[in-house]
Amino acid sequence: MKNPILDHEFEPTRIEQDAQRYWQDNQCFAAKEDLSREKFYCLSMLPYPSGELHMGHVRNYTIGDVIARYQMAKGRNVLHPMGWDAFGMPAENAAIKRQLSPADWTEKNIKAMRKQFQQLGFSFDWTREIKTCDPEYYKWEQWLFLKLLSKGLAYKKDSWVNWDPVDQTVLANEQVVDGKGWRSGALVEKRLISQWFLKITAYAEELLSSLDTLTEWPEQVRTMQRNWIGKSEGLEIQFPIHNRKSAITVYTTRADTLMGVSYIAIANDHPLAKKAAEKDKDIAKFIKSCAKGQVAEAEMATQKKTGVFAGFYVKHPISNEKLPVWITNFVLMEYGTGAVMCVPAHDERDHEMALKYELPINPVIEAKNWDYQKAAYTEAGKLINSGDFDGLSSKQAIEKIAANLIKNDLATKKINYRLRDWGISRQRYWGTPIPVIYCKHCGALPVPEEDLPVILPTDLIPDGEGSPLAKAPDFYKTKCPKCGKAAKRETDTMDTFVESSWYYARYCSYDQHKTMLDDRARYWTPVDQYIGGIEHAVMHLLYARFMHKLLRDEGILNSDEPFKALLTQGMVLKDGAKMSKSKGNTVSPQALIKQFGADTARLFSMFAAPPEQSLEWSDSGVEGSHRFLKKLWQFCQNHKAAILQFNQHKEKIDEFDNEHQKIRQEVHHTLKQANFDIDRQQFNTVVSAAMKILNAISALSNNNLQSVALLDESLRILLRLLAPITPHICHALWQELGYGENIIEAGWPKPNNKALQTSQIEYIVQVNGKLRAKINVAAEAEKSAIEALALTNENVLKYLEGKNPKKVIVVPGKLVNIVV
Repeated sequence: MKNPILDHEFEPTRIEQDAQRYWQDNQCFAAKEDLSREKFYCLSMLPYPSGELHMGHVRNYTIGDVIARYQMAKGRNVLHPMGWDAFGMPAENAAIKRQLSPADWTEKNIKAMRKQFQQLGFSFDWTREIKTCDPEYYKWEQWLFLKLLSKGLAYKKDSWVNWDPVDQTVLANEQVVDGKGWRSGALVEKRLISQWFLKITAYAEELLSSLDTLTEWPEQVRTMQRNWIGKSEGLEIQFPIHNRKSAITVYTTRADTLMGVSYIAIANDHPLAKKAAEKDKDIAKFIKSCAKGQVAEAEMATQKKTGVFAGFYVKHPISNEKLPVWITNFVLMEYGTGAVMCVPAHDERDHEMALKYELPINPVIEAKNWDYQKAAYTEAGKLINSGDFDGLSSKQAIEKIAANLIKNDLATKKINYRLRDWGISRQRYWGTPIPVIYCKHCGALPVPEEDLPVILPTDLIPDGEGSPLAKAPDFYKTKCPKCGKAAKRETDTMDTFVESSWYYARYCSYDQHKTMLDDRARYWTPVDQYIGGIEHAVMHLLYARFMHKLLRDEGILNSDEPFKALLTQGMVLKDGAKMSKSKGNTVSPQALIKQFGADTARLFSMFAAPPEQSLEWSDSGVEGSHRFLKKLWQFCQNHKAAILQFNQHKEKIDEFDNEHQKIRQEVHHTLKQANFDIDRQQFNTVVSAAMKILNAISALSNNNLQSVALLDESLRILLRLLAPITPHICHALWQELGYGENIIEAGWPKPNNKALQTSQIEYIVQVNGKLRAKINVAAEAEKSAIEALALTNENVLKYLEGKNPKKVIVVPGKLVNIVV
């Protein structure tokens, strides 16, 4: 039944509430599996329930909503769900500050944000809503962990980790930015802790190679992932330790610089470093100081290089020269062998260390007019000072040196990856409990599947001094599943990136209680369009790709990648800076919606910039968007009666006169370009197209049959074109003009080929290259007819001066050039 809307006043609040009520009452966005239709899974990254939307949220989720609604209009079976990334440190920190349970804080925020999302009119299928803090959700995460544990893909070991002293937890390398915790901003420390890991390195090669299949991802994101995985092909070379029967193994991709090695550097936690520290107090002191420094591999390049002589030497594998071994702060035990060969002349890191400790700098790659004391020359080139290898190119030298070393059992070829296994242990409360039990008699044991989920107590109030789980005997005290004696649960919880690495699949099987996922997940995945910020290029997206492959190998999913296409939207800026509370430059979406309506907020966020670029906030831009919607509303109201009468009498126009045909052609040409643009996700130019169409028809009257017919056709196009962007006003006007109950079911507008054809074409007529006249010619006119019209034109005859032309050149559709 049609909703009553005032004919003259544009009332966004009432219009939007009526539209939203209609969508809810009619379950317009409830997705159902339908094999007879082409599916389209549209998904924006799930939000953290902070309690209040910001303009970044509005932009991000409007982009996703426009795409989803566009695909619905094209007749595809669309899934567009929403949920909450509900675990994590912000909730726990807020609970500490407010002395309440994180569960209460989280639930309150979810309720508030759900209401705000609904006010914006997003086409979410709310029946599939999930919360990652729901035991029915994380139960299956625990189940998968046990599967991985049984396969050796989940394991525990002592490891030097990134420790955030403020958030009191471990951080993965990906979560350390500029040596600081990604959330707290605190300087990261180095600690040796027993940690749970997922063996992502087992999938390193596939994670790298399958990036080539992601042709609809931004190249920047794929490059960032390639660099993070960091595949390299090189040699593991043996440097025999002087006066010992053992050797130090180093990994290098630059065997061509081998003859320039002047020292060997080992990690400060290398076994040989620890052994040296037992005999030397200065070495022990240095190693202890390293534990307080920055440890993330990504930050190694920027920290100052320091070291200490280890007290022993190695022999060069070719020259037998004696080389000192140094213990340093810039070599990672976790990468390669924990030892590197140092060539100060051709590596900046080695060069910095050599200058500081007066170590030799031995050039072995030719570089004309290069001062090796000032900087390292890092390019490949022709070898010098390298004995039998002099004159070879770097590529040739790598092959020859490798063959020499391998022949003498001093090297082996090796592929290495920068990627490290994913440490998932977090020493915090508000997260998924790791399903492991520790028994003094039986060791570490998995929680039996029938006892899942291990439920996180929701009534604890953290105090910031360690995890409350370790102080909650009702949680950690249990019985050993093997011997039945007293035992303790693991009190570490999982990294929240584990929850967000598979949520997209759970939307498909949201109400499945017997298994993690069912056949519906096979139907909907992979996600056809994923939307989110570039800041997630390494962490979230890499983890989700890894998890998808794990689920595939468990036989749960049937595709190789989770996200087919990726759109990384730009930030919302104000005065050139990112909006943030700390800068005091935020704009409240709630206030914006209250003043102008949700459609205005949506229209501005789509019109102000292409989605992948940053959007600069503009008050005048918002007001301009609102004025356009008011203009559209009033225009439709002005012509409503004529259009209703026109459709009631079912009048038809077979042919439009020239004046109306020109306007019609402009409308359909604009639509044709808009269709091209929306497929490229250039929504700003789609808005421009809608504005052009309204301008094109604005002069039409409603007392002329041809004008009313063209108004009717054009408004049907315009409203459907705008509906994904400003759905409320388009829903209301579609009903007001008598076009139907639900514009979503009206289909996407297509340009009319006949309308695109021009009945007459304007030709420019030149005489000896100078413009002398313009003539209108029938589109289907023959060349001879065009020539005749040009030669008989009054202005042209004047310039011909009675002379016969030497040549007449006709450029089809454009001009006639007469040469006399």
